[in-house]
Amino acid sequence: MKIQDLLETTITRLEPFSDNPQLDAQVLLAYIIQKPRTWVMAHPEHALTKKEQDQLNNALEKLEAGEPLPYVLGKWEFFGLEFDITNDVLIPRPETELLVEKAIAWLQASSERRTVADVGTGSGVIATSIAMHIEEARILATDISIDALKVAQRNAQKFHVQNRINFLQCDLLPKHIESLSTDRHFDLICANLPYIPTETLRQLSVYGREPTLALDGGADGLDIYRRLFKLAPDWLAPRGMMLLEIESTLGVKALSLAFDSFSDVKIHLHQDLTGRDRLLEIMLR
Repeated sequence: MKIQDLLETTITRLEPFSDNPQLDAQVLLAYIIQKPRTWVMAHPEHALTKKEQDQLNNALEKLEAGEPLPYVLGKWEFFGLEFDITNDVLIPRPETELLVEKAIAWLQASSERRTVADVGTGSGVIATSIAMHIEEARILATDISIDALKVAQRNAQKFHVQNRINFLQCDLLPKHIESLSTDRHFDLICANLPYIPTETLRQLSVYGREPTLALDGGADGLDIYRRLFKLAPDWLAPRGMMLLEIESTLGVKALSLAFDSFSDVKIHLHQDLTGRDRLLEIMLR
Protein backbone atom coordinates (compact mmCIF):
# COMPACT_ATOMS: atom_id res chain seq x y z
CA MET A 1 0.00 0.00 0.00
CA LYS A 2 1.06 3.57 -0.68
CA ILE A 3 1.71 6.23 1.95
CA GLN A 4 -1.35 8.27 0.96
CA ASP A 5 -3.65 5.28 1.53
CA LEU A 6 -1.95 4.21 4.75
CA LEU A 7 -2.15 7.72 6.14
CA GLU A 8 -5.92 7.74 5.69
CA THR A 9 -6.45 4.38 7.39
CA THR A 10 -3.97 5.21 10.16
CA ILE A 11 -5.67 8.53 10.91
CA THR A 12 -9.03 6.76 11.12
CA ARG A 13 -7.66 4.23 13.61
CA LEU A 14 -6.01 6.93 15.71
CA GLU A 15 -8.98 9.32 15.88
CA PRO A 16 -10.72 7.72 18.90
CA PHE A 17 -7.78 8.36 21.26
CA SER A 18 -5.41 10.88 19.65
CA ASP A 19 -5.55 14.65 20.11
CA ASN A 20 -3.88 15.10 16.74
CA PRO A 21 -4.38 11.92 14.68
CA GLN A 22 -3.03 13.43 11.47
CA LEU A 23 0.28 14.44 13.04
CA ASP A 24 0.57 11.18 14.96
CA ALA A 25 -0.08 9.19 11.78
CA GLN A 26 2.69 11.07 9.98
CA VAL A 27 5.11 10.56 12.86
CA LEU A 28 4.29 6.86 13.07
CA LEU A 29 4.76 6.26 9.34
CA ALA A 30 8.03 8.20 9.38
CA TYR A 31 9.21 5.96 12.22
CA ILE A 32 8.23 2.79 10.35
CA ILE A 33 10.01 3.67 7.10
CA GLN A 34 12.92 5.43 8.88
CA LYS A 35 12.46 8.71 7.04
CA PRO A 36 11.83 12.30 8.22
CA ARG A 37 8.18 13.29 8.53
CA THR A 38 8.67 15.88 5.78
CA TRP A 39 9.81 13.09 3.44
CA VAL A 40 6.67 11.12 4.20
CA MET A 41 4.49 14.09 3.26
CA ALA A 42 6.46 14.73 0.08
CA HIS A 43 6.22 11.13 -1.19
CA PRO A 44 2.57 10.02 -0.98
CA GLU A 45 3.17 7.57 -3.83
CA HIS A 46 5.83 5.61 -1.94
CA ALA A 47 4.74 2.03 -1.25
CA LEU A 48 5.56 0.27 2.03
CA THR A 49 6.92 -3.25 2.04
CA LYS A 50 4.92 -6.10 3.54
CA LYS A 51 7.28 -6.06 6.54
CA GLU A 52 6.76 -2.33 7.05
CA GLN A 53 2.98 -2.71 6.81
CA ASP A 54 3.11 -5.45 9.44
CA GLN A 55 5.21 -3.19 11.70
CA LEU A 56 2.69 -0.40 11.25
CA ASN A 57 -0.21 -2.66 12.13
CA ASN A 58 1.60 -3.97 15.23
CA ALA A 59 2.29 -0.41 16.35
CA LEU A 60 -1.34 0.57 15.83
CA GLU A 61 -2.50 -2.41 17.87
CA LYS A 62 -0.30 -1.26 20.76
CA LEU A 63 -1.71 2.26 20.49
CA GLU A 64 -5.28 0.95 20.40
CA ALA A 65 -4.49 -1.07 23.54
CA GLY A 66 -3.59 2.16 25.34
CA GLU A 67 0.19 2.38 24.99
CA PRO A 68 1.27 6.02 24.41
CA LEU A 69 2.85 6.82 21.05
CA PRO A 70 6.26 7.88 22.50
CA TYR A 71 6.63 4.47 24.17
CA VAL A 72 5.74 2.72 20.93
CA LEU A 73 8.36 4.77 19.11
CA GLY A 74 10.91 4.46 21.91
CA LYS A 75 11.92 8.08 21.44
CA TRP A 76 10.52 11.59 21.75
CA GLU A 77 11.67 15.13 20.94
CA PHE A 78 12.47 17.60 23.69
CA PHE A 79 14.27 20.95 23.41
CA GLY A 80 15.24 20.17 19.81
CA LEU A 81 16.82 16.82 20.69
CA GLU A 82 15.50 13.30 20.13
CA PHE A 83 15.66 11.38 23.40
CA ASP A 84 15.32 7.65 23.93
CA ILE A 85 12.51 6.75 26.33
CA THR A 86 10.94 3.63 27.80
CA ASN A 87 7.88 3.07 29.98
CA ASP A 88 10.21 3.36 32.99
CA VAL A 89 10.24 7.15 32.57
CA LEU A 90 7.79 9.98 32.13
CA ILE A 91 7.18 11.15 28.56
CA PRO A 92 8.94 14.55 28.16
CA ARG A 93 6.48 17.45 27.94
CA PRO A 94 6.97 20.78 26.16
CA GLU A 95 6.05 22.61 29.40
CA THR A 96 9.34 21.43 30.91
CA GLU A 97 11.27 23.30 28.23
CA LEU A 98 10.50 26.50 30.16
CA LEU A 99 12.59 25.19 33.06
CA VAL A 100 15.46 24.32 30.75
CA GLU A 101 15.32 27.72 29.03
CA LYS A 102 15.48 29.56 32.37
CA ALA A 103 18.29 27.32 33.63
CA ILE A 104 20.46 27.83 30.56
CA ALA A 105 19.90 31.59 30.49
CA TRP A 106 20.81 31.92 34.19
CA LEU A 107 23.97 29.84 33.81
CA GLN A 108 25.01 31.73 30.68
CA ALA A 109 24.68 35.03 32.56
CA SER A 110 27.46 34.06 34.97
CA SER A 111 30.50 32.03 33.99
CA GLU A 112 31.20 31.32 37.67
CA ARG A 113 28.01 29.30 38.14
CA ARG A 114 28.46 25.84 36.70
CA THR A 115 27.35 23.25 39.30
CA VAL A 116 23.86 21.86 38.76
CA ALA A 117 21.65 19.21 40.34
CA ASP A 118 18.79 17.67 38.35
CA VAL A 119 16.64 16.06 41.04
CA GLY A 120 14.38 13.27 39.81
CA THR A 121 16.04 13.22 36.41
CA GLY A 122 13.84 10.52 34.82
CA SER A 123 14.91 10.19 31.20
CA GLY A 124 17.61 12.81 31.77
CA VAL A 125 16.20 15.41 29.38
CA ILE A 126 16.87 18.34 31.72
CA ALA A 127 20.42 17.34 32.64
CA THR A 128 21.39 16.43 29.08
CA SER A 129 19.83 19.56 27.55
CA ILE A 130 21.70 21.79 30.00
CA ALA A 131 24.96 19.92 29.37
CA MET A 132 24.51 20.35 25.62
CA HIS A 133 24.28 24.15 25.98
CA ILE A 134 26.64 24.78 28.93
CA GLU A 135 29.88 23.00 28.13
CA GLU A 136 31.52 23.66 31.50
CA ALA A 137 28.52 22.52 33.53
CA ARG A 138 29.08 19.80 36.12
CA ILE A 139 25.80 18.08 36.80
CA LEU A 140 24.47 15.61 39.34
CA ALA A 141 21.39 13.73 38.07
CA THR A 142 19.50 11.78 40.73
CA ASP A 143 16.53 9.44 40.65
CA ILE A 144 15.04 6.88 43.01
CA SER A 145 14.46 4.52 40.05
CA ILE A 146 17.52 2.63 38.81
CA ASP A 147 15.66 1.81 35.57
CA ALA A 148 15.05 5.50 34.94
CA LEU A 149 18.73 6.26 35.58
CA LYS A 150 19.70 3.69 32.95
CA VAL A 151 17.59 5.55 30.40
CA ALA A 152 19.10 8.88 31.48
CA GLN A 153 22.63 7.49 31.16
CA ARG A 154 21.85 6.18 27.69
CA ASN A 155 20.65 9.61 26.61
CA ALA A 156 23.74 11.31 28.02
CA GLN A 157 25.90 8.87 26.05
CA LYS A 158 23.82 9.45 22.93
CA PHE A 159 24.72 13.14 22.99
CA HIS A 160 28.28 12.61 24.30
CA VAL A 161 27.85 14.50 27.58
CA GLN A 162 28.14 11.51 29.92
CA ASN A 163 31.51 12.69 31.25
CA ARG A 164 29.94 15.86 32.66
CA ILE A 165 26.97 14.23 34.38
CA ASN A 166 27.12 12.11 37.52
CA PHE A 167 24.18 9.73 37.89
CA LEU A 168 23.19 8.72 41.39
CA GLN A 169 20.35 6.55 42.68
CA CYS A 170 18.89 8.19 45.77
CA ASP A 171 15.71 9.72 47.15
CA LEU A 172 15.91 13.34 45.96
CA LEU A 173 19.34 14.47 47.22
CA PRO A 174 21.98 12.44 49.07
CA LYS A 175 22.80 13.06 52.68
CA HIS A 176 26.55 12.81 52.18
CA ILE A 177 28.77 12.77 49.08
CA GLU A 178 32.46 12.03 48.86
CA SER A 179 33.11 11.11 45.24
CA LEU A 180 31.28 13.54 42.98
CA SER A 181 32.77 15.70 40.24
CA THR A 182 30.49 18.52 41.45
CA ASP A 183 31.31 20.75 44.41
CA ARG A 184 29.86 20.36 47.89
CA HIS A 185 27.14 22.85 46.91
CA PHE A 186 25.11 23.46 43.77
CA ASP A 187 24.64 26.82 42.10
CA LEU A 188 21.41 25.57 40.55
CA ILE A 189 18.95 22.88 41.60
CA CYS A 190 16.39 21.85 39.00
CA ALA A 191 13.49 19.52 39.65
CA ASN A 192 10.48 18.24 37.74
CA LEU A 193 9.16 16.01 40.51
CA PRO A 194 5.84 14.17 40.78
CA TYR A 195 3.30 16.93 41.39
CA ILE A 196 -0.18 15.64 40.52
CA PRO A 197 -2.46 15.21 43.56
CA THR A 198 -3.24 11.52 44.06
CA GLU A 199 -7.01 11.77 43.61
CA THR A 200 -6.59 13.99 40.54
CA LEU A 201 -4.11 11.56 39.00
CA ARG A 202 -6.54 8.66 39.26
CA GLN A 203 -8.97 10.55 37.04
CA LEU A 204 -6.43 11.35 34.31
CA SER A 205 -5.78 9.37 31.13
CA VAL A 206 -2.07 9.07 32.01
CA TYR A 207 -2.89 7.02 35.10
CA GLY A 208 -1.66 3.47 34.54
CA ARG A 209 -0.08 4.42 31.21
CA GLU A 210 2.97 6.28 32.55
CA PRO A 211 4.89 5.44 35.76
CA THR A 212 2.86 6.46 38.81
CA LEU A 213 6.13 6.96 40.68
CA ALA A 214 6.89 9.89 38.36
CA LEU A 215 3.42 11.46 38.63
CA ASP A 216 1.93 11.04 42.11
CA GLY A 217 2.66 14.07 44.28
CA GLY A 218 0.66 12.96 47.30
CA ALA A 219 -2.56 14.33 48.75
CA ASP A 220 -2.09 17.93 47.58
CA GLY A 221 0.62 17.40 44.95
CA LEU A 222 3.35 19.03 47.03
CA ASP A 223 4.48 16.23 49.35
CA ILE A 224 7.75 15.59 47.53
CA TYR A 225 8.56 19.29 47.25
CA ARG A 226 8.16 19.61 51.02
CA ARG A 227 10.84 16.95 51.43
CA LEU A 228 13.09 18.61 48.86
CA PHE A 229 12.77 21.97 50.63
CA LYS A 230 14.09 20.39 53.84
CA LEU A 231 17.16 19.04 52.03
CA ALA A 232 17.89 21.93 49.68
CA PRO A 233 19.44 24.42 52.16
CA ASP A 234 22.32 22.02 52.83
CA TRP A 235 23.07 21.80 49.10
CA LEU A 236 22.29 25.19 47.62
CA ALA A 237 25.27 27.54 47.20
CA PRO A 238 25.13 31.18 48.39
CA ARG A 239 22.96 33.18 45.96
CA GLY A 240 22.05 29.90 44.31
CA MET A 241 18.76 29.22 42.58
CA MET A 242 16.11 26.52 42.40
CA LEU A 243 13.84 25.98 39.38
CA LEU A 244 10.88 23.73 40.08
CA GLU A 245 8.13 22.67 37.70
CA ILE A 246 4.71 22.60 39.36
CA GLU A 247 1.15 21.52 38.54
CA SER A 248 -0.67 24.46 36.93
CA THR A 249 -3.38 24.68 39.60
CA LEU A 250 -0.91 24.69 42.51
CA GLY A 251 0.76 28.06 41.91
CA VAL A 252 -0.56 29.83 45.02
CA LYS A 253 0.00 26.80 47.27
CA ALA A 254 3.53 26.32 45.92
CA LEU A 255 4.35 29.98 46.55
CA SER A 256 3.02 29.76 50.09
CA LEU A 257 5.03 26.61 50.77
CA ALA A 258 8.21 28.23 49.44
CA PHE A 259 7.76 31.34 51.62
CA ASP A 260 7.12 29.16 54.67
CA SER A 261 10.17 26.97 53.95
CA PHE A 262 12.85 29.57 53.21
CA SER A 263 14.00 32.88 54.62
CA ASP A 264 15.82 35.68 52.82
CA VAL A 265 14.94 34.49 49.33
CA LYS A 266 13.40 35.94 46.19
CA ILE A 267 10.57 33.86 44.81
CA HIS A 268 8.93 34.19 41.42
CA LEU A 269 6.20 32.20 39.70
CA HIS A 270 6.52 31.87 35.93
CA GLN A 271 3.72 31.04 33.51
CA ASP A 272 4.04 28.73 30.52
CA LEU A 273 3.02 29.62 26.96
CA THR A 274 -0.63 28.91 27.75
CA GLY A 275 -0.59 31.38 30.65
CA ARG A 276 -0.72 28.71 33.35
CA ASP A 277 1.44 28.70 36.48
CA ARG A 278 4.27 26.29 35.69
CA LEU A 279 7.65 27.18 37.14
CA LEU A 280 8.64 28.20 40.66
CA GLU A 281 11.90 30.13 40.92
CA ILE A 282 13.57 30.43 44.33
CA MET A 283 16.79 32.43 44.63
CA LEU A 284 18.88 32.89 47.77
CA ARG A 285 19.76 36.50 48.44
